[in-house]
Amino acid sequence: MARAGVTVERVVSTAGDIADEEGVTALTMSAVAQRLGVSVPGLYKHVDGLPDVNRMLAVRATNELADALSASVMGLAGDAALQSLCRAYREYAKQHPGRYAATVTAPTAVDVEHQAAANRAVTAVLAMFSSYQLTADDAIDAARYLRSVLHGFVTLELAGGFGLPQDVDASFDQAVVATKHALRSWQRQ
Repeated sequence: MARAGVTVERVVSTAGDIADEEGVTALTMSAVAQRLGVSVPGLYKHVDGLPDVNRMLAVRATNELADALSASVMGLAGDAALQSLCRAYREYAKQHPGRYAATVTAPTAVDVEHQAAANRAVTAVLAMFSSYQLTADDAIDAARYLRSVLHGFVTLELAGGFGLPQDVDASFDQAVVATKHALRSWQRQ
């Protein structure tokens, strides 16, 4: 009999908390079971193991990031939308570093749920790009560029990689300004 209160939802939520607090490498079935007060075999009544938990966490975190990105550009266009989206991305990563790490891997071709979540995130970015007249392949290239800039910045920031005394927020703002200029002059080679 499953312990009262343990659900797939609680397992995934607990996994996200562990990842955020201790890092994704600390996410184990044992750690989840301990937090929930159940045995490791008891978790298998709800999930199919750590790969299943990691997949569900990736779906949830990607949906959360998509929600944050979509909300950030609502009613905005152009540079204001870009700035808001970039800040929302960074804020999500800072508030949920373990969950953010779960968003990095692209979904597999057979994982429809994860693909849908990823498509929601990409849709928010592509909609913002319409202000820069970026469509089709240009928009995809620009989305990859933007994600690389943001991911690189937040990953270094979360790892303590910015040790110089200058203000990190000011550096982030400059990265956004540079991205704005890049998008304004984006042309497919």
